[in-house]
Amino acid sequence: MSEEKFVTVATFPEPMEANMARSALEAAGIEVFLQGETANSLLPVAFSSQIQVRSEDEAAARGLLSAMDDAPESLEDVTAAEIAAEGEGH
Repeated sequence: MSEEKFVTVATFPEPMEANMARSALEAAGIEVFLQGETANSLLPVAFSSQIQVRSEDEAAARGLLSAMDDAPESLEDVTAAEIAAEGEGH
């Protein structure tokens, strides 16, 4: 029986960022293990979450995460735009 080797491709101090990255990778068909998820959710200042993927998926995962980092919009930008749009509608 062969053991699959998992490698850490990213570390996130914020649980929401880790979950967004996990969702993006899973949507791309990459199996993800999020190490430290529970501790990070309970005490985000003290713990971080690590995204781990199978070693054969490492290059694809790093490429996708890098593309996400290069994206012009952050979650904060989108949220601010949504709030502004709601304010204009009233």
